[in-house]
This record gives sequence, structure tokens and C-alpha cells, in this order.
Amino acid sequence: MIRKIIGEDIAEIARSVGVGQLRKKTVLIAGAGGFLPAYMVETLLYLNETQSCNCQIIGLVRSPEKAVRRFAHYASRTDFSLIPGDVSSLENELPRADIIIHAASPASPKYYGRDPVGVMRANILGMNNLLELARQWKTESFLYFSSGEVYGQLAASAPPAKETDYGYIDIANVRSCYAESKRAAETLGVSYWIQHGVPCKIVRPFHTYGPGMALDDGRVFADFVADVVNRRNIILKSDGSAIRAFCYLADAVRAFFTVLLNGIPGQAYNVGNPQGALSILELSELLVDMSPGLRVERLVGHSDAGYLQSPIARNVPDVSLLNSLGWSPKYSPQEGFARTIRSFLET
Repeated sequence: MIRKIIGEDIAEIARSVGVGQLRKKTVLIAGAGGFLPAYMVETLLYLNETQSCNCQIIGLVRSPEKAVRRFAHYASRTDFSLIPGDVSSLENELPRADIIIHAASPASPKYYGRDPVGVMRANILGMNNLLELARQWKTESFLYFSSGEVYGQLAASAPPAKETDYGYIDIANVRSCYAESKRAAETLGVSYWIQHGVPCKIVRPFHTYGPGMALDDGRVFADFVADVVNRRNIILKSDGSAIRAFCYLADAVRAFFTVLLNGIPGQAYNVGNPQGALSILELSELLVDMSPGLRVERLVGHSDAGYLQSPIARNVPDVSLLNSLGWSPKYSPQEGFARTIRSFLET
């Protein structure tokens, strides 16, 4: 059974999606079991139920056991299938798809030091493999999940980042495996559009949170929500000055569908909520304010050997391009995090 808040989110996203371009299409989603694309899967299934969309959804997943658990309540559906496989090698033959979504990439910083080669392979080789299939199949739309990390180190005083603003990335630092492979994959997607006509569109999600996120993800907002859900004081392991723009999952997924269906090929679109910009300290205080009896404990100077800290002081998007497609965020951090916490406490 779908949790109440997730069900509400899916219904809200579906109301914003025009089914005309999706009806009777086959949609291949690489990384379908991941936090962000899973909501896209559920939205498509909901559209099949409620608007006779009649699309077929194929999820390419590296961890079939995890994906089966994630989609257990859809086990009897004939319009959804899971195929095990690594996007960087594509050893299994895939059925032809009209629409391809590449969201198969480890996004948590805990993987950047543990498996940097795997991070890069998923983005670069995976992108190449899927683009080549799109070229052969004459795919109607291709959506690539990049990241707001492609902007690198912009000045803390800089205005919100537009899609053409780029800062420094140290390519000899292993943590750059994520941002640099995302940059390379974007360029490959644009190249396939120019040379082969593959209609590749790019989304650059910033910090996205919501129901279904892994509470052991390693990113600070997931750590904080895990603390609140488990009634623990929030442990702040830095001075909390870094600023991030936090976007609720339902808002982000509406944006992904907006770009998939209405975006311009060869164009990247920021996906985030500039009004949701908070320092890490402010986020911790917001969450404890929602949770009477909890407090923030500061352990400045603490280091976690398994976590590679970002050098970026401020990461906030300009979403004017996305606004021009008719999208705008609905949820404030207060509303979004309240929904997120409630979703984990539902029985």
C-alpha cells in the first residue's frame, strides 16, 4: 500500500503532466529504483490508472532486490517491468523505448571516495550507451539527470547560478569524480543532439529531499531527518555556514516531467528552489523547532573518514529557464520537511 503522503504527492505531480506525449509510449528509466526517478515511475503508473495513458514503463536497475522492495505494491502490474543491469555495460538486451531517462548514478558523497570509478562509469559510459540506443531507436525524448554540482566553486557572494555560470573544480581531487563526469556526460548529450539529432534534455537537480530518501544517504539533510525521525538530537559536524537550496521531491519531479515533455533539446535546466536556500545551521534549527524536546549539538572539527566534504560554500540555482516552461516550486522548506518527516512516521 502506498503511504498517504507519497500518494498525495504522486496525484499532485500527475495533475501537472500532459499525457498526450506519453500515451502508448514505452519509457525506459535507467536507475528506476533511485530516490528521484522512483517518483517518476509511480507517476507514470498513476497516469495509466487515472488517465488511460497506456504507457509501458521499463526500469533498468543495478540492484533488483532493492527495486523489488521499493515497488512491491506494483508487483502485479503488467505495465511495469524491472530489468537488472549496469548502465555502464548494458549486457542485457533492452526492449525498444520511445523515451529514455538516464538517472542511474550514485549521488551520495559517501560513494565518491569509496567507488569513484563506478561513479564516473555510470555517468560517462552509461550516458554513451543510452545515447547510442536512443540514436538507433530514434527516441522521441531523452532526459539526463545531471547535478547542480557542475557549477563548482562559485563565490559565496555570487548571485544564484544560471545555466551558463561555472566555477572552479579541482579535477585532480577524487571528489570531483561526480561533478566532472556529470559535465562530460552533459557535453556528450549535447554532441549527440547536434551530430545525430538525439533530443537530449538535461536537468540539474540541486538539494532534493522528500519521502523515500535513504536516511543513511550520508548527505546532511538526510542525516538530520534521520535524527528527527529517531528522536535524536541533531549533530552538527561543521560550523553550519554552507548554504544549500532545498527543494521538495514533488516539486522537483514536476520539473523533471516539464523538461522531459517541454524542454529544448541540448539545453540544461536548473531544478531547485531558490526560496528554499538555508545554511546548514539554519536547516538544523528549523528541524529541531519542528521536534519539541530535541536540540542541535555542535561538534565543530569532527571529521568522518568516509565522507568527502564539499568545498562549495553556497549552491543556489537561478530557475528562470525552468520558470519559462511554466514551472514554479510550491513547497517551502518548513512545509516540505514536515511532510517528509510525517512520511517516515506513517504506519
